[in-house]
Amino acid sequence: MVNYADYENRLHVLRDEMTSRINAINKDAHHREQPVEKDFSEQVTQRENDDVLNALDHEAKTIVQQIDKALLSIKENTYGVCKKCGNPIAEKRLEAVPYVTLCIECAE
Repeated sequence: MVNYADYENRLHVLRDEMTSRINAINKDAHHREQPVEKDFSEQVTQRENDDVLNALDHEAKTIVQQIDKALLSIKENTYGVCKKCGNPIAEKRLEAVPYVTLCIECAE
């Protein structure tokens, strides 16, 4: 059995970073610090910014879900195994993105 403690630690750190990002985005998106602008043109700009924040929020939530799955796979001793072909995922790929589920060949 391979020891994936370093990956597990990195995944927890990444999860904390993404959760902090989600909280910050939600704070900004809901204008908790500032009211919605009264000027229509400013409202349009604010809504465009909200769209960007919503996209970033969705991306961060997706990454958190992937991290959670990776942490579960560590517990189940299936971490680092391609979900499609069953071959090991290269160490360099796991180092770059520790929550990947596919080897480079299957990802392409």
